[in-house]
Amino acid sequence: MTTAAGVGQTEVGPDGTGPAGIGPAGIGPAGTESAGARSDGVGSAQAERGDPIAGRFPTLTEIRAAAQAVLPRDVWDFLAGGAGQETTLRANRDAFAGWQFRPRVMSGHPVPSTATTVLGLPMRLPVLTAPFGTDGFFDTDGHLAVARANARCGTLSIVPEAGTHSIESVAQAAPAAARVAQVHPMGTERNFVRMLERIERAGYAAVCVTVDCPTAGWRERNLRNRFTVDLRMITGNYPPGGDVAAQDVFGQLFARDEPVWTWDRLARLMRHTDLPWIAKGILTAQDTRAAIDAGAAAVLVSNHGGRQLDGTPAALDQLPEVVAAADGRAEVLLDSGVRCGTDVVKALALGARAVVIGRLAAAGLAAGGEAGVARVLALLHEEMVTVLTLLGHGSVTELTPAALQRSRP
Repeated sequence: MTTAAGVGQTEVGPDGTGPAGIGPAGIGPAGTESAGARSDGVGSAQAERGDPIAGRFPTLTEIRAAAQAVLPRDVWDFLAGGAGQETTLRANRDAFAGWQFRPRVMSGHPVPSTATTVLGLPMRLPVLTAPFGTDGFFDTDGHLAVARANARCGTLSIVPEAGTHSIESVAQAAPAAARVAQVHPMGTERNFVRMLERIERAGYAAVCVTVDCPTAGWRERNLRNRFTVDLRMITGNYPPGGDVAAQDVFGQLFARDEPVWTWDRLARLMRHTDLPWIAKGILTAQDTRAAIDAGAAAVLVSNHGGRQLDGTPAALDQLPEVVAAADGRAEVLLDSGVRCGTDVVKALALGARAVVIGRLAAAGLAAGGEAGVARVLALLHEEMVTVLTLLGHGSVTELTPAALQRSRP
């Protein structure tokens, strides 16, 4: 793992496994569940003896601590911080604590399955990695390493537009995992359509449109730290001297001199591709219906991890509203505030088909490169299997709101 320390950061982040993949709970290198898999801690101990990264990081908390230790303070603030007074950042975490499990004992189930699909794409774990930009700051391989880790663990990457590496190079590095590519509804319509064409040519199966980032959020930690933009971190798709300048695409994040796009405009341009698309950044029933009417096949419930508009409700609190509004017409995903496998199970019980992780993946990347990201996914998987077993469920697909109750105030 090579961390790109010393390279400046930017605000445009619009935003134990060894080679065998997810080990303790039994997912092998090709994403196939291995016989005799156990989730009772015995497999974990064996993994730690045979896998250095597992022994180094037995918990997600230690991965986050290692990332904080290796990153410069201002970069850690960029990763961990939120917008404004960070009320939404805190609310995202509090929302998960607001739900308790209702376990059913003596279930008779075998080892629970964590397999699911998103937009028809099979996944061994209901977790995708987010299209966080400036990925080269956390590790020089950036999303190349993230996608390789996802491929090892049988899950998927959402590959960023504002990343250090091009969507083509990430797809070549891990074609089985790099299945969704991100775009922003900004810049010229011509370039937007060209990005859709590039996504198709590179072999992606879906598009993620980030709709909640027409400009960068008011991020006071970044302002206090005097962050400066290093274009090397965000120009993988728009290299210097290319046909399109990164400033022409992402300048609106700072200049704020162009109108925000409309759903009608987005719908018209998305008709240039036959790929299904996800609307990322949905918090209300109104926007859920608008996204679906515009053609979205999935909506991603998200407040951008509390990094855009401070004072919005927690994403998890909005999930039931969005699920009801979608009414089966589109798949529903969730990000913002997911920090552990227990959080994943709660989100799925409230109606999410899968979750998307950003900070956790970036922390794994900073702490251990590709192996660090794979370890994050392994720990999420192991914890989920444990929770599902204790909850009395045989699969993530069996989860419903009946598995939860509200915590007392």
